[in-house]
Amino acid sequence: MRARTFLALLAVPVAMIGVVGSSSAAPGGGKGKAHRDEPLAEAIRQVDRSTAWRLVDRIPLAFETHHPQGLAAVGDKLFLSSVEIIERPTPYPEPDEDGYDRSPGKGVGHVFVLTRDGKLIRDIEVGEGPEGTIYHPGGIDYDGRHVWVPVAEYRPNSSAIIYRIDPRTYRVTEEFGYRDHVGGVVVDRVTGDVHGVTWGSRRMVHWNRHGHLRKVEQNVSHFIDYQDCAYVGSRKQLCTGITELATADGGRFELGGAALLDLRDNAILHEVPLPGFSTAGHTITRNPVLFEVDGDTLRMIAAPDDGEEGAGTELLVYETDLS
Repeated sequence: MRARTFLALLAVPVAMIGVVGSSSAAPGGGKGKAHRDEPLAEAIRQVDRSTAWRLVDRIPLAFETHHPQGLAAVGDKLFLSSVEIIERPTPYPEPDEDGYDRSPGKGVGHVFVLTRDGKLIRDIEVGEGPEGTIYHPGGIDYDGRHVWVPVAEYRPNSSAIIYRIDPRTYRVTEEFGYRDHVGGVVVDRVTGDVHGVTWGSRRMVHWNRHGHLRKVEQNVSHFIDYQDCAYVGSRKQLCTGITELATADGGRFELGGAALLDLRDNAILHEVPLPGFSTAGHTITRNPVLFEVDGDTLRMIAAPDDGEEGAGTELLVYETDLS
């Protein structure tokens, strides 16, 4: 593992799902290859509040899944990031001398490699492990060659490391570090640039392929906090996530949804709430989500529940006909 270089957060006021399309174009592949992913972006634009989703499969994962975070497909394999929490961060009465509002906690970052029917192939550890503070993987993306995985401290305004994993050899390479919590990354297949979201997706970060900071902007949308994002073609990313709202009886309601964004300027092209709840009562877009398009069928695969909740982590497969 090479020496880490952390890139500082801009000291100025600053303004993100696994997704599969029809292309496996690598970064720098040019317009033609990116355009072959366009059917997925177009399918997402057709989804609205009246779209009828059908639960067509429920796949239990029979291993310790912990707290899943991101999902990406590489051919017939699924990559699922997850955080194993050994010691939860503890809130401080007031921020410490470094500005942290909580302790770092302890944990281990995992990227599980699965078959399509949920069988575990490999458990890849990422991050610094229980002896370090960087152990929380986020939303992941497959760029046609590698699976990109951010691993951060489990607290806001902290630090993160961006890794890539070779899906054939499972070799993990540390790409660059960044001084903020990075909760998800997406690679632009046209430019090779990397785009990320911070804690609660309140900041949108743009680096070049090697981690040189290009831009940090505020997320202008407050509809949902993005939990998992991925490339969908034509320089667009699709992000899913949740927001928690208070109910009249003092409880909490999880609103799930998706947002299609232009990677060039972070413009929101389409936003839509998504229905459905898990065995444990979570909105289906709480954490990992994967979208696929197959002709007129749009498929959504989600893993909203933690390993110790309800029936454990299940892959919930939903489909809708857009013909």
